[in-house]
This record gives sequence, structure tokens and C-alpha cells, in this order.
Amino acid sequence: MNNLKDRCLGQHPAAFLWQRLRRVQLLRGAFASFAILALTGCSAAGHADQHLGADAIDTGDTAWMLISTALVMLMTPALALFYGGLVRSKNVLSIIMQSFIALGVITLIWLLYGYSLAFSPSILSIGGYGLIGSLDWAGVRNVGMAPHAVYCPTVPHRLFMLYQCMFAIITPALISGAFAERMKFKTYLVFVVLWATLVYCPVAHWVWSENGWLRKIGSLDFAGGTVVHMTSGFTALAAAIMVGPRRGFPRQAFIPHNLVLTLLGVGLLWMGWFGFNGGSAIGSGQLAVVAFLATHCAAAGGALSWTCYDWLLKDRPTLLGAGSGAVAGLVAVTPASGFVGPLSGFAIGVAAGVLCAYVVTWRARRGIDDALDAFGVHGVGGTLGALLTGVFASAYLNPAIAGNEGLIHGGFRLLIVQFLAVIVTLVYTLVVSWVILKVLDLTMGLRVAHDDEEMGLDLTQHGEAAYSS
Repeated sequence: MNNLKDRCLGQHPAAFLWQRLRRVQLLRGAFASFAILALTGCSAAGHADQHLGADAIDTGDTAWMLISTALVMLMTPALALFYGGLVRSKNVLSIIMQSFIALGVITLIWLLYGYSLAFSPSILSIGGYGLIGSLDWAGVRNVGMAPHAVYCPTVPHRLFMLYQCMFAIITPALISGAFAERMKFKTYLVFVVLWATLVYCPVAHWVWSENGWLRKIGSLDFAGGTVVHMTSGFTALAAAIMVGPRRGFPRQAFIPHNLVLTLLGVGLLWMGWFGFNGGSAIGSGQLAVVAFLATHCAAAGGALSWTCYDWLLKDRPTLLGAGSGAVAGLVAVTPASGFVGPLSGFAIGVAAGVLCAYVVTWRARRGIDDALDAFGVHGVGGTLGALLTGVFASAYLNPAIAGNEGLIHGGFRLLIVQFLAVIVTLVYTLVVSWVILKVLDLTMGLRVAHDDEEMGLDLTQHGEAAYSS
């Protein structure tokens, strides 16, 4: 503890003052850049191509989307509670901070350029198949209150932009579970910015943009199986390997310090997921009900199947298993939620609970310290859900996919396309994430010092403690 105080308080006054001046200069430059973009961005709202008149706004749809946006925002603090209960007490604030700070960091880059890269008309394409968006909507230029004919025909475009911002926020926060209890906070901040820019935005453009190449070949991802869960899950795998295991792994038992906190997080995630999937209907009609119902049934199926898995193989049903199973079911049904019925949703949840539970056990045996199983739940669950979308998707429930149905409804092509989307997302995510992590490791360092890790990241990274002794 004395060493920590020496580092924090024992600096030469001139060096201390110089560091403060540098920080002030950096902040001044950042705020100046933001002010310029804000001023230019507010001036041209609402005249991009394919915008409809304000009279196209439906107040019922808008109300549902406002609620859904709030629900998805709630999922990031819920994730913080879920993760916070799973780590040791000396690291609970650090893992919560890694989730919570994403609300600020990602919101800023989403407004400045992230939304534009993900959803604006493609600036780079091959044969009309878009690879990345332009900066036409940077600083929220041309994103006004009028609906957009493709993305949100009955709600304000700016509301759709904010709704998508909540997806972009929670995705990098999911990755933090892989390197919990051992990553430098300042490196994490830079990682979040680079990763959201180079991984999340391009994949979101491929899958959800009107010109995205995966969307144009018929790939289905209703609410983010590939965009959110596969990208975060496979990045988590790369990060767990790159950062290395926690001190003492696997000999030492890393016991969750507060499972009550974890279950509270699971409950809030389950509730928030209704906005995550149900809101992806971009309206309050029948499609929202389809997604809402499938979401609940998948969570129930996942909770039951993981509980049974623990009961059969570990002789006891565990609360952690039930909560993890619910999350696994929610993850897996995400890409399929707007295309499947309640029984199909339940089956997807059951399959996800069993498969994710197995992969979590396998991962531990392989010596990979994905501390909070972001890969085992989100990477594996998202992949399974994307593939099972190609099996269960039904045009009866969602007429928009007529001629592009799942295997059990007579379609085969969709399963092939889903498999292609999975492979491309997996390879791109792993390669780019590995490069980002490697560059940061060489320049800033990924991992805290040994003494800092032993003392706990709450004190060494943030100077706070969650509990008074």
C-alpha cells in the first residue's frame, strides 16, 4: 500500500504539474474538436436521401422505441452488476467501471462518426455490396426528426440513431468479462475506441445497413447475434489469450464474491432484452410481439437446460448455472427473435444452455482464463443463434423474409448464407481484434503490474474500495 501511495503522491511537484497541464491541453483539444463537429452537425438535420416527412411519424411506435431505448440502456448497468458479483471483492468497482464508462465513451464516438460509419450510405462497396459507411452523417448531420424510409419509417431518425447507440455501448462492455481483474484502465479506454471503430461499425454496416453486403445476400440478424454477440465473444477469446490468465489460475479458485448481485444483474438483463429484441421491430406491432415472446421463452429454456446440466454433472443445481443459462438463451435467440415462434425460441434457449455450459467447462480445462465466460456465452451462443436462425426462421411470422425461410420450412439457402456470415464475422473479428490488442500491448501495455493485481484493481486503478472493512 505504501508503494501505491508513493506512486500517487510522491511525484516531484514539477512533474506533477506538467502531467496536469498535458491533460488540460488534451481535454481542451478534444472539446474544441467536439464543438466544431457539434456546430456543423446541428445545421443540416433531416435532408438526407430516403427521409420521409414528419407526418409519417407514428406516436405508438415512437413511444415503444423510446421505452426500448431506455431498456437497452439499462442493460449496460445490469451487465455491470452481473459481472460485478462474479469477480472478487477487490475488483468489483473496476469491472463495473469498465461497463459504465462505455456509456460515455461510445456515446461520444457514436455521435461523432460511429453511427455514420455503421448506417450511412456506403462509401466503399464492391458491386453495390457495401463495406463501410461514409461520414455523411458524422456529427449527426442529416439525421433529423423525420423518419428514414429504410431504417425507421414510422419513428424519428434520431430516435433510431440513439437506439442503435445503446447496442454499440453494451457490445465492448461485454468483452471486459474476458480480462476481468487484470487489465489497465487507460488501455481499456483506448481499446474500446479502436475496437468500436474498426470492428463493431464495419460489421454493423455489413449486417444492418441498407447497402451492407451480408444484408444484401440475405443474411438475417434481427437484433445482433453476429453484430453484438459474435464480435464481442470472439474478441473476448482473443483478449483472454493475449492478456494471459490471472495470477494463480487454474490452481486458485476464483469464487464469485456476491451471487445475489449477479442474479440482480441477470434479472435486469432479462428485462432489458425485451427492448433489445422487441425494439428491433422498430415499431409496436405484431413483429414486436413475436420477438418479445421468443425472447422470454429462450431465456426460460436456457435457464432450465443449464440448471439440469449442472444437476446431472455436478450433482447440484446452481444459481450461477441458472442465471448463466438465461443469459445464454437470450444471446442465442437474439438473431432469430423476429423470425421464430415461442416453441422454436424455447428450443434455441435449451440448445444454448447445454452447449454454452459445455464450452465453459471445456475452456477451463484448456487453461484459457476467460474470467467471466464472455466467449463461452456470447461467442458460442451468438454463433449457435445465427446458425439456428437458418433452421427456424419462418415467413409466416415475418412476411418480410418470404422466399428466405429456414430449413424446417423448406429453405436451405438461408442456412448456407448464415454459415457464411458466421465464418466471415469470426475471422474478421479475430484478426482485427488481435492486431488491436497486440499494438496496445506493445505501446501501452495490456496488463497491470503484479503488485497491482495482487492488491486489486479497485485501489490501484481507481483509488476506491467497494466495501469498508
